Amino acid sequence: MRKKVADPKTRILETATRLFYTQGYNATGINQIIKEAEVARASLYLHYQSKEELCIAFLNFRHKYWFDALMKFTEELTDPEEKLMAAFDFLISMNDQEDFRGCAFMNILSEISPADQTIYTIIQHHKQNLRDYLASIFPEQGQLLKDHIYLLFESSMLESHLYRDQWPIIQSKKTIKTLL
Repeated sequence: MRKKVADPKTRILETATRLFYTQGYNATGINQIIKEAEVARASLYLHYQSKEELCIAFLNFRHKYWFDALMKFTEELTDPEEKLMAAFDFLISMNDQEDFRGCAFMNILSEISPADQTIYTIIQHHKQNLRDYLASIFPEQGQLLKDHIYLLFESSMLESHLYRDQWPIIQSKKTIKTLL
């Protein structure tokens, strides 16, 4: 039996995080979040004035969670090639942990309209942080190689989500070894 978190704001965010990631942003209604978080409607709107605001909190939470996990997974490695391969191994680990749900940011992106500028900006910020992190592993390399690495990383996430298989990540690792 799961222990109930006392803080309603935390329960709301944890519930929205789970539901947005597993069933999608548009498929998740406020009523479901209220019911599963076991909070009153007034409590939800006290902490998050709209579903969009709750999505923003979810994306900010997910950004920190994901980058903290990536850093922890790769921090001990000093050899650039080993560190880069470990970043791809991190994707394999996340697929195993999260049942091939893919990138939370791209999942949300596929569900929003271009008018949702705040959410777009948060997603772009997350992806830019990822590009910067991957580029920092090989600072002496040219931008073309850095872009290839980033694009292989992104496509690995997307394709492994689509096929529910690790082969895209494994193949990207092989391609990167050839490029290096």
